[in-house]
Amino acid sequence: MALRPYIVGNWKMNGLRATLAEARQIDRAAARYPAVEVGIAPPFTLVHAMAEATQELRVGGQDCHAKVSGAFTGDVSAAMLKDAGAMFVIVGHSERRAMYAESDSDVQAKADAALIEGLSVILCVGETEAQRDAGEAEAVVSAQLVGSLPRGEGAAARLAVAYEPVWAIGTGRVPSVDDVGAMHRAIRAQLLAIYGEEGAGVRILYGGSVNAGNAAELLRADEVGGALVGGASLTAESFAAIIHASAMQIEG
Repeated sequence: MALRPYIVGNWKMNGLRATLAEARQIDRAAARYPAVEVGIAPPFTLVHAMAEATQELRVGGQDCHAKVSGAFTGDVSAAMLKDAGAMFVIVGHSERRAMYAESDSDVQAKADAALIEGLSVILCVGETEAQRDAGEAEAVVSAQLVGSLPRGEGAAARLAVAYEPVWAIGTGRVPSVDDVGAMHRAIRAQLLAIYGEEGAGVRILYGGSVNAGNAAELLRADEVGGALVGGASLTAESFAAIIHASAMQIEG
């Protein structure tokens, strides 16, 4: 049985209260396509308000701390996200790995913490341009998976993996559909190796300059179960077009 497509917007450090109007329009778009699961990870300041203002969207956090509480100025725990109305959290985004030197073990600890609190997890992996040019892309991503994936009982049931080639994020550059399919097949093989049969139920999202113009083609690639969308998720017009493209894949 095919997995339900999952289209998630990562708003990064964008969005004020006025931006909730876009979220409401996206929510209405999601209601038109019930076969597609739609989520948005707004900045922490909007998690509660967005959860209150929408009905169809899964609202999530962009990161969480591995600890439940403590002297960690500026951080937010998974428990706090859950309390604010979040349903999922993104961990291991390449920007966190690069800008904040997060290791695979750091990412795994965050994923474990989120699962303990009852959140689902989107775990990001991806190679740099230099690693791809050196022919190391699949080895790098495989190693990230081995080091970052949560291993607790039932973890696979509340997990999605987002493949985001670092060199494609926000650059307008996109790998070929064949390259995307090859990497997603490699990720699936690793998920099956780690989780056994449960690994077949983990959705693998593609992330990296996804927009209304290329979404349909990317979503047709092997083992692509959705998309993690950056800038194109900030407006209802562009994000709804991606949701529509995903729905058409099901009907087609």
